[in-house]
Amino acid sequence: MTATPPLDGALAARVLQHFGLPERPQATESALRRLLDRYTRIVPWESASRIVRRAKHESQDDCPVFAEAFWESALERGTGGTCYESNYAFFSLLRRLGYDGYLTINDMGTAIGCHSAIIIWLEGRKRLVDVGYPLHAVLPLPERETVAVESPFFRYQVAIAEANRYTIWHRPHPQELAFTLVDEPVSDADYRAITVHDYRHDGGQFLNEIVIHKVIDDQLWRFNSDDPPPHLQVFVDGQRQNYHLDGDVAGELAATFDLDRVIVAGALGALGLM
Repeated sequence: MTATPPLDGALAARVLQHFGLPERPQATESALRRLLDRYTRIVPWESASRIVRRAKHESQDDCPVFAEAFWESALERGTGGTCYESNYAFFSLLRRLGYDGYLTINDMGTAIGCHSAIIIWLEGRKRLVDVGYPLHAVLPLPERETVAVESPFFRYQVAIAEANRYTIWHRPHPQELAFTLVDEPVSDADYRAITVHDYRHDGGQFLNEIVIHKVIDDQLWRFNSDDPPPHLQVFVDGQRQNYHLDGDVAGELAATFDLDRVIVAGALGALGLM
């Protein structure tokens, strides 16, 4: 099975500098947690750039951004992505830093094969890492009983469902079941093909709604264009607060999430929201 290639060394060094981390941290669990923490505070989970690319390109084959293109855009324009491209880019960085593992394709409720995640081997045990949800903790996979891990925002639980299947829970959350991990490696070619397919016009995920979320000042901030009128959501101690956006919605979103205004405006325009 073809492995996911590691990120270019010079580009990886730029990403680590952008994260404010050492040029070559050791491949340890503590370093992995630090990388995850910095990612969720610097790289947004966002569908705006995805919508803009789909509107720009006639063929879905031209839409995805894989590791190098993902990170160049993140550094230059403050973009991120949804699960497939985000996890691919993060895993490529981890591969460059010496981590061993593989990508997976997973289920959410009745939706089969709709979400990606990363498995990392550390000290002879598997860890689940997911910047495409994101999960705000590195979660060990249980060998027998349920594993619980605390994060600044949620208490996670990983439970064995059946062979190579684990249910991932997070509380408090309106939807406590996050997803079902299917612990089976996916080849690089298959993963890329799935990523391309998800840009199809008839059912590609997050092509008809702008969702952006990011950790800002140690709080979870979120925007969803399908929840009018336009407003920002912030979750403080698990309680949601709304801040309505008046006037320059694209500018306010760009400033809040440190995201290129042209991209935000392009996504709003593509959905007829400007």
